[in-house]
Amino acid sequence: MPDSSHAITDLLRAWSGGNERALDRLLPALYEELHRTARARMRHERAGHTLQPTALVNEAFMRMLDAREIDWQDRAHFFAVASRMMRRILVDHARSRRYAKRGGGAQLVSLENSALAAAKQPADLIALEDALGALEQFDARKARVVELRFFGGLSVEEAAAALNVSPQTVLRDWRLSKSWLAREMSKDQHG
Repeated sequence: MPDSSHAITDLLRAWSGGNERALDRLLPALYEELHRTARARMRHERAGHTLQPTALVNEAFMRMLDAREIDWQDRAHFFAVASRMMRRILVDHARSRRYAKRGGGAQLVSLENSALAAAKQPADLIALEDALGALEQFDARKARVVELRFFGGLSVEEAAAALNVSPQTVLRDWRLSKSWLAREMSKDQHG
């Protein structure tokens, strides 16, 4: 099993080139790391959430396996794509639950650890997705920082590598994005 970022990058590139044995070597290392990320992400979900970390990882992996055209650049690129997949899966799940209940019982996400909200109350994942979409229109890089850090669980350094910017830029974007999203989400709640 690969244990360095360079080995994972080499295997990702080999897999992109059609080497199925590279995928066999990659899966254990990537799966464990994705599962850790999903567990951490799911700790922020409401109690009794029907989507479990294993299901989230499996669904993300299946979507990435179907995306054959991805030319994997490196480990950071893989986890950036994985964070986007997990975001989509969680939002799709929240929307389907909301629609199933005709508007009630929206999925709640605790943003306490992410500090995206000024208040310590849980926030609606769909409201976060809407605010993040608005942020993406205003500043796409800041939206990607939130996606990588909040949905993907990437560290500041990993997000910086994925975006090809400095860690200081990620920290600045993260801080500004949290304030912007908190303001947008509070407008939705009060307006």
